Amino acid sequence: MTHTPHELAEEFPDHAQKIHELKVSDAHFARLADEYHVLNRSIHRAESGTEPVSQFAETEMRKNRMGLKDEIAAILNCNQVSGGA
Repeated sequence: MTHTPHELAEEFPDHAQKIHELKVSDAHFARLADEYHVLNRSIHRAESGTEPVSQFAETEMRKNRMGLKDEIAAILNCNQVSGGA
C-alpha cells in the first residue's frame, strides 16, 4: 500500500506523544482522531483512484478533514500549556 499523507503524526510531529496520551485518556479526542483517520484514508483512496468519488464529494471530505484537524489542533494547543509562570 502506498504512503497515506496527512496522518496526524505527520501533521503534528511535535505532538506525537501528546496525541498518543490523549487517545488513551480522552474519549472525545480518541473519537476525533479515529474519525480523522477514517476520513483521511477515504480521501487518499479517492485521490489515488482506488475508490473514485465526485469532485464535490472529495471537496466535502477535505473540508471535513480540515475541520477535524482544526479541532484536534485546538485540543493539542490547549493541553500544551502547562507548568508554572
